[in-house]
Parts: sequence; structure tokens; C-alpha cells
Amino acid sequence: MPRLLFLFHVLHILLWTCLVSAYSTLSNDSLRAIPGPGDDFNIKTGKLLAPILRPRVPGSPGSTAVLNHFINFFKTSLPEWHISFQNSTSKTPATGDKEIPFVNMIVSRDPPWSKPGDVGRLTLVAHYDSKLTPEGFIGATDSAAPCAMLMHAARSVDDALTRKWGVMQDKGVGKETHLGVEEHRGIQIIFLDGEEAFASWTNEDSLYGARSLAADLEGRPHPALSTYKNAISSISLFVLLDLLGAKNPRVPSYFPTTHWAYRNMATLEKRFRSLSLFKSASNHPSKPIQSTTTAKPRGDKKGRKPPKATPQDKPFLPDSNKQGTFYMAGMVQDDHVPFLARGVEVLHIIPTPFPREWHQMDDNGENLDLDTCADWAVLVTAFVGEWMDLDGHFDPDAPGVGVGRRSLDTREGGEAMIRKTEL
Repeated sequence: MPRLLFLFHVLHILLWTCLVSAYSTLSNDSLRAIPGPGDDFNIKTGKLLAPILRPRVPGSPGSTAVLNHFINFFKTSLPEWHISFQNSTSKTPATGDKEIPFVNMIVSRDPPWSKPGDVGRLTLVAHYDSKLTPEGFIGATDSAAPCAMLMHAARSVDDALTRKWGVMQDKGVGKETHLGVEEHRGIQIIFLDGEEAFASWTNEDSLYGARSLAADLEGRPHPALSTYKNAISSISLFVLLDLLGAKNPRVPSYFPTTHWAYRNMATLEKRFRSLSLFKSASNHPSKPIQSTTTAKPRGDKKGRKPPKATPQDKPFLPDSNKQGTFYMAGMVQDDHVPFLARGVEVLHIIPTPFPREWHQMDDNGENLDLDTCADWAVLVTAFVGEWMDLDGHFDPDAPGVGVGRRSLDTREGGEAMIRKTEL
């Protein structure tokens, strides 16, 4: 038995090494082709976000309505994605002996030739429930907006996945008996219920859906000789989004073992900013501009430093060059905890400090920064695109974030222009 456990541990390391080395880079053209959410993030009429901006306490009509919103979206817009549910019930400190239902929704898309036990899945996660108190709490950043971001990412990569796997099948992939890890790479999105405490946060009064799902997946064995022994071990990376949508977020790197993935996402952010594709940045075409003749100097011969970046130009992900060994791994309790305890690798995308509206009635649609929401949506999409090796498979004729972008070099009669920074 010890020898078998050792061999399994070695296999796990080899699989993880393959995933790290197989991560590919999107070209600038692919980044420009990634679609933005546009009006679908409108807080009143947006097809993705607006239906989620309501109280969603587990077991309530609002929770059911939002779950149906997810179901209808995937059934009508993304029929190739497989939908499943994992249900549980639990008593809570606030509801006495009443059993509260919790419903987790899992949607996935795998290569057409793959068998379940052989697919390693990039797993994107957000919770869709909202707090019981204060009454009427919306939780726009917590986590209605992250759910909409994941819906946008799924829709944005769907056609590219179809194209990629079609090309691979045309080349004969899927007909061979033995395929590598790359040929069995899939994606799943999990909408978790019951993240919030009903009374006050404890190990028992929190993470109801996540705790149930993690235990359930661990108990689902795959057939003998499968690449992954059970459903939870097939999660290649658990990317958890939470508290996103407020202005000027700062998301640190929480775990040393997934810092490489954090660094890759941070590199994508830097590239989006350099291409003027981030809507919240001062160099985006939608922002006011001014002539260089009236701009403040960016330094001088005396070596004085240029002005510091304004808040909207500071990176969402500032720790890409993190040095040392201090990581905040255990300092933020969230839905990843029961998965981390079972050996799942986690990339936690949650800002520190939390948004000022956290757990307040002000955490509503009106206080979302929609430019920031759009930026997170395209950034997560690009991360998926690189993980799934989709470079060259995004539709260049689709209205991506780079469509209609004005030249940064010559505007208004050829005069060089720079953008006016808004404080």
C-alpha cells in the first residue's frame, strides 16, 4: 500500500507539471478578439447580470429564480455544456430544526472523445447565494457580479472550443488509444450555494454547499485505469471568484503552489492594459484625452520621478513579482477551504482589503463599477483561453474588446495625444 500511494503521488506531480508546461499564450490579436459583456452587464436590463441582482437566500424564491436563470442561459445559449446538480440539506443556527435546501449547479464541457475519468478540468467557481441579513441584502460583489463574469467567460470561449476540438478531430485526435493530458483538458463552472453564514461565521455555519460538494466529489470514484481516481482529483485548478466588481481592487497572490497561475493572469492584465483594452484604465479609448502640449511632464533631466499611477491604473493583480515566502493562504475563509483540504490546487481571486460595501446594504448594483466588472470578465476569459490553448480559435470578425479601438499614435489630424487621467 505505501508503494501504491507513493506511485499515485508521483503521478499527481507529473500531471500537475504537464498542466503548468502546457499553458499557452494568447496573441494580441486573440486578446482583441475576446468579446466584452457590453449591455449584458447592465444592472437593470442586462441579460446576464440583472437577473442575479436580487436577494438569493438559500431555499428562497429568489434563490430558485437565479438558479433557473443559470439553467435557461446554458440550455438556450450553450447547449453543448453538460448541466448537473448536487443537492443537500442542513439545519442552521438561524432556522432551528428546519432543514434548508442547498443546490450546487455544475456545468462542464469536455473534448468530444474524452471519458469522464480521463478529463482534467479547469474549474471556475463563484457562490450565488446571498446573506439572510440584513433583510433585502443583494450582494452585488458578493457574488452576483462574479457569477455573471463566469457566464460571460463560458459564452466567450464556447465557439473557440468547438473550433479547436473540430480541428483536432480533423487531424485524427480521438482515434488513438492513448492520448496525453492536453487532449483530455476540459472546463467546468460551479455555482455554489450556501457560502454565507446564517448567523455568524463558524466552521459549521458557512460553506454549506462547498462542504457538501467537496465530500460528494471525493466519494465519486472513477473506473479502474482512469487517469484520475475520483471526481475531485480531476479538478486541475480551482479558480474561485469572490467580492469582485468594486473600483480599484487589489488581489494578492494567496498560495505559493499556484503563484505561477496568478502570475500568468497578472501578465494577461498587463497586456490588456498595454493594448488599451481595459475599460477601467485611463488609456482606454472611452476615456477623455488631452494633447501632449498640455500634458504634465513625465519626469525631467534632474531625475525626478513621473507621477504615480492613479487608482484606476494600478493593477488588479499586483503580486506578479512577489518575492519571499509570505502568502495569505489561510487568512481568507471562503468556498475553496473544503477543496483545499482535499488536495485541490486553488487560485483565489478575492480582493484584500474587501470592498467597503462588504456585507452592507450598499453592496448593490448601483455601487458596482461596470468598467471594472467588464475588465474582470475579459481577463477571466483570456485566462481560460490560455489554459485551454485557444489561440487562433477566437473569431477575429466578432465584436471583441479591440474592435473599433482608435489608434493611440495619431488622432485629430495626426497630433500625438495622451489620455487625461481621472482621479
